[in-house]
Amino acid sequence: MCRSIMQLRRPERDVTEAEIAAAARQFVRKVSGYRVPSRANTSAFEAAVAEVADTTRRLLVALDAAPMPHADPSEA
Repeated sequence: MCRSIMQLRRPERDVTEAEIAAAARQFVRKVSGYRVPSRANTSAFEAAVAEVADTTRRLLVALDAAPMPHADPSEA
């Protein structure tokens, strides 16, 4: 869907709050069609960014319990 959103779940290091916020903002931009919303739409846009970031955070915490699958080099 949006190639500029990076995968946040990585085995080599924890995700940062800045990475979560950036991914959430990029997702909302893509879905809404706004890079920068109008003044009338700013509060709805920012609320959506916060909700997506919160949901992303909860997802990553829930997924922590299961080990991340590693790619099989023979499948490349």
